[in-house]
Amino acid sequence: MTKHEQLMAEYDDLYIEERTMKNDGLYADRCIWLNADMTSAKKACILAEELGHYETTAGNILDQSNINNRKQEHTARKWAYEKIVPIENIQFAVADGHTELWDMAEYLDVDEEFLKDALIHYGILDL
Repeated sequence: MTKHEQLMAEYDDLYIEERTMKNDGLYADRCIWLNADMTSAKKACILAEELGHYETTAGNILDQSNINNRKQEHTARKWAYEKIVPIENIQFAVADGHTELWDMAEYLDVDEEFLKDALIHYGILDL
C-alpha cells in the first residue's frame, strides 16, 4: 500500500476526491480535492498537507498576504512533514544506505521537494 493510500484509509471519514485542477490540492469543510495529474508520491505529500489544514487550521487562509494565514500554512506543512516523514524514518533510510535526496525520497515514498523541505524543517539540511 502506498503512503497516499495509507493516508486515504486513515482519513476515510473525510471526503477526498481526485480531479484535474489547476492547484495541487485544496481543503474546505472536511473535503479535500487533489489534482489527479500527479505521481502517487506527490499526492501523498499534498494530501498530508491538506490533512494538516484539517488538523491544525481554522477559517479561510487563502490570502497569504495575511501573516496569520501564513503562520497557519506553515503549521499545516510542519504537521505534514512530521506525519509522513517522521525523523525516525529518515534515520532508517540513512541506515539502509539511502543518502541521496532522490533515493531517500523514493525509499520514503515522497516527493523530492517535500523531502528537502522536511529535512530543512528538522535542521538536517541547511540552505
